[in-house]
Order: sequence, then structure tokens, then C-alpha cells
Amino acid sequence: MMDHKSSVRERVWSDLRRVALPDSRFDFDFAEFIADFEGGEAACDRLIADEAYRNAGLIFITPDNCLERLRHRALLDGKSVLMTTYSIKRGFWLLDPADIAPDLYLYAATLDGMERVGRPVDLKAIADMPPVDYLVTGTGAINHEGIRFGKGHGFFDVEWGMLYRLGRVGPETPVAAVVHDCQLLDETLVPDVFDTTADLVFTPTRTIRVANAQKPDCGILWDRLDPHMFATIPPLQELKAMRL
Repeated sequence: MMDHKSSVRERVWSDLRRVALPDSRFDFDFAEFIADFEGGEAACDRLIADEAYRNAGLIFITPDNCLERLRHRALLDGKSVLMTTYSIKRGFWLLDPADIAPDLYLYAATLDGMERVGRPVDLKAIADMPPVDYLVTGTGAINHEGIRFGKGHGFFDVEWGMLYRLGRVGPETPVAAVVHDCQLLDETLVPDVFDTTADLVFTPTRTIRVANAQKPDCGILWDRLDPHMFATIPPLQELKAMRL
């Protein structure tokens, strides 16, 4: 019998297929990527108009398709973008608008372009950077309490855990999720100790503010980490070597 999470994913993915934009590599395989969608510009505009974005200088933005326009806009607005790519396997990258020609901002916002015009940064370099002011992620689905329901890989929670251990994020660091309205759930979800809850949810038609969003303070739980994830993600290996 299909478990609850699987049934929710199947329902959301069925609805999402009607509004999602296919990926050039994964088509509509939502288990492999977070899709852009119809109305994505409106959701991005809501985020940009919000105070959390206006006050941010360094933003961590996940490599999701629905956030490419946000990465571009952040560079146009003079904000630096920290991000990962390809399941964190190629590490963290910094897009600093001061180091990138303006005519390359749009290219830099893409997954292929960021590795050509951005700068790779290891964890020691991140530890010496200013704190991250804002984190923005896409997700498979999310409920009204800001609890994310993703593809099941847990990459964003690992990224939060690493940044937390480096002292670059903390309980007051705002987290936002950008989704289509069909990805907004009414289900009650119970976060795990390492789940990072969103303070803000932006859809094409709504802005949802979550009170007392959970921010994990456990870093990386090494005994619960998937061994394959540790073996294939160099920043995790670097963090463990740093004994943080």
C-alpha cells in the first residue's frame, strides 16, 4: 500500500504537471528537480517586494529551476548569491555581482553559467564570509505552517546544517520557499529535528508568514546521515574534517 508521503507526492505532482515547465534534462520527472511553473514571475515579485529580501546583502538560493529568475534579479540588485549545484556534489559557489560583467548576470543565474562565471568556495572560505542574510528554496510542496515536503533527498536541510555549523546562519535567519499554489498543502506535517521550516511562503497569489518557524540547531547528525550522501558530497567530508 502506498504510504502517506508517497500518496501526497503523487497528488501534488499530478497537479503540478498541469502548470510546470519541463526541464531540459529531466522533462517532468519531479523526483529529480524542482520545477519552474506558470506564475513563477508573480511569486518572485512577491518575494522581491518583501522586507526580508530588501534587507539582504548575501542570499543563499538553491539551484531550483523556479529560482533562476530570482538569482538573476539578486545580481541586478547588487546582492551576492551563495548556492550549490547538482546535489551539492560540486560544492558551494559564490556569485558576486562586483566580479561578474553585468551582461553575464543572466547566464550566471543558470546552473551551467554559474560554474563558468561564479567562484567556487570551500567551507573555510564561507566561514570567513559575512553571515548569510536570507535563504530561499524551492520545494516539492509545503504546508501553511512552512513545513516543506520535498523530493525526499534532504539537500536543503544538509545545506542549512553545514551553514549553521559554520556560524553563517542561526535562529533569526529568515527562510523562504517559492512554490505554485497547487504545491501548498493543508496536511498536518510533523518536522523532524533537522527539518528547516520556512518563515515565508510565496506563491503566485499569496504571501504566507509563519510564526515561530523551526530552525534546527543540530548541525549535521552524522549518525543519521545517508552514507552515500557523505561519500558523494565533498563539503560534508570537509565539515567532518573540521570537527564542527
